[in-house]
Amino acid sequence: MRVKTHLPIAILLVSSLSVFAQDKGLWTAAGSTAKAITGDISIADARVTIDYYNFPIGQIRALLPAEASALFDADVNTPGGGSLYRLNISANQRFQHKNTLCGSDDVQWMVTWVQGRTLSVSFFSGSNPPFSPWTPWPTPPTAAALSTTRANMLALSRFSAPC
Repeated sequence: MRVKTHLPIAILLVSSLSVFAQDKGLWTAAGSTAKAITGDISIADARVTIDYYNFPIGQIRALLPAEASALFDADVNTPGGGSLYRLNISANQRFQHKNTLCGSDDVQWMVTWVQGRTLSVSFFSGSNPPFSPWTPWPTPPTAAALSTTRANMLALSRFSAPC
């Protein structure tokens, strides 16, 4: 049992930074929004599980630290990593306490960012990705792009890794 505990740690130490801060796995609801709406979530390669409901996802690309900083107020100098995902969750889908992720809008995008043992998640509606005005990369986001992105954000939840 002790070998199993130390083996993943050793692998993580020699792996790249993006693997170290991966969003895959089971996450425990830590913030009030997460506890009230989604409960614990699980992210796998091809699906996200929210309140025991499975939804197929597709990873579009890795998130840039500047994007995470703008969206989640993350420190760009602290190691972290995350992704932009495509998914489809109906506006009619009810989660904990009969809550929805975004009222009358279907969820089309999920953005994750992991720093340390904390996962931040945001959900977005609309056919365009939330960061599309920020291309070509790595052009820094403009104030207009940032305000548009935050205005389209449906939910921001924080989760912690289980012990």
